[in-house]
Amino acid sequence: MTLTDQNTFQNYALNNRHRLLDHLPDDACVLVMSGEETIRNLDVDYPFRAQSDFFYLTAFTEPDSVLVLSKQQYVIFLREKDAEKETWQGRRVGTDAAPEALKVDRAFEVDLLEELLPELVENSTNLFFSFTQLAQWSDVLQQIVSAAKAKSRQGVEAPHSFHDLDRVLHELRLIKQPLEIEWMRQAAQMSVAGHKSAMQAVQKLKTERQLQGALENGFWQAGAYREAFNSICAGGENACILHYTENNQRLNATELVLVDAGAEYNFYAGDITTTFPIGGRFTEAQAQIYSLVLKAQKTVIEMVQPGVLYHELHEKTVRVLTEGLLELGILQGDLETLIEEKACFTYFMHGTGHWLGMDVHDVGAYKVEKAWRPLEPGMVITVEPGLYLSEQMADLDQKWHSIGVRIEDDVLVTETGYEVLTHGLPRTVQEIEAYMAEFAEDGE
Repeated sequence: MTLTDQNTFQNYALNNRHRLLDHLPDDACVLVMSGEETIRNLDVDYPFRAQSDFFYLTAFTEPDSVLVLSKQQYVIFLREKDAEKETWQGRRVGTDAAPEALKVDRAFEVDLLEELLPELVENSTNLFFSFTQLAQWSDVLQQIVSAAKAKSRQGVEAPHSFHDLDRVLHELRLIKQPLEIEWMRQAAQMSVAGHKSAMQAVQKLKTERQLQGALENGFWQAGAYREAFNSICAGGENACILHYTENNQRLNATELVLVDAGAEYNFYAGDITTTFPIGGRFTEAQAQIYSLVLKAQKTVIEMVQPGVLYHELHEKTVRVLTEGLLELGILQGDLETLIEEKACFTYFMHGTGHWLGMDVHDVGAYKVEKAWRPLEPGMVITVEPGLYLSEQMADLDQKWHSIGVRIEDDVLVTETGYEVLTHGLPRTVQEIEAYMAEFAEDGE
């Protein structure tokens, strides 16, 4: 288990602020919110997680906080110290300690935001904030502009250009810095530990929920801070529901279980999908589908290197899966025609992967000027082909029914190729069966 010291966090955030401001005009001012706590029921809140952009620029995790960032000063608004509330709800940094603790110039109580913000952004003609937060900012922005215009005869220039911060900041987040890559390596290996725990325990368990418990306990024991997203533990037919999260059905030893889950460490996500036989051994049909998906995944991972266009990965997946489905007799016809007609989309209805980082479906454009972008060193992607053969597919031979397979790993684009961050999992049919045999109830 690795614990990151506060100084490392603050240097990380300070570096990110400098990098962002280097991409903005001299008179720019950036506004970023941490987010608010959300009521779960009555007086119970959902666990709070600060907005990723806010953490990226502050390494601060308290709710109800706002960063005001310019080339002249770093200012933060946050909750004031309150002994009674801290007794009930936890410690707060407070305005007195914030400048040193968070490496900012000034700190104010968040209740003073609307009063002080107009003065802080004076002569900042370009305001940057996330347009996804436009509703939260609209009233404040009106006050800012009105206050500045009221001082026009004093030479104060009002903001006249509003910009979507996401267009700049999310491009920076897309290319990971060395410290981010190290944190992602740790998140990936914590995720591996959880998936191994699930594979070790499944033959002794009765339900998907129990499997989820074994999985997530593996994350915590490895040092994870939280799940990166809602865990999927889908047995049998449930694996044909792509975002199945009920996890409330019994496990059947003759079926496969699909586990899609990841650990989060220092706000960075792991994202792995494993598919394995609940009883420890694949049937012939299960092994055929699994091996086909694994072949597609390995083929695509080996393609990853700088300069490869993002969509080429998906095109290769479609080709390998279509070839395999044709060989198994699930598809019939001419290969090129089937690819052109997207025939495999009946069984493979999602993309081959996505960006990965602070968010499991991370930020950053997939196209630049309407063209698919090439991979660059520092990008992290998932590679996750799948096949979903539901019992609801009337024309499908029954031997294929309720076989849902997805295999997913996290892959860093390096200067010369790739690095699989989620290494260490048994992946082939033979590796999985041998691994699970070590933990079978009868000890065989």
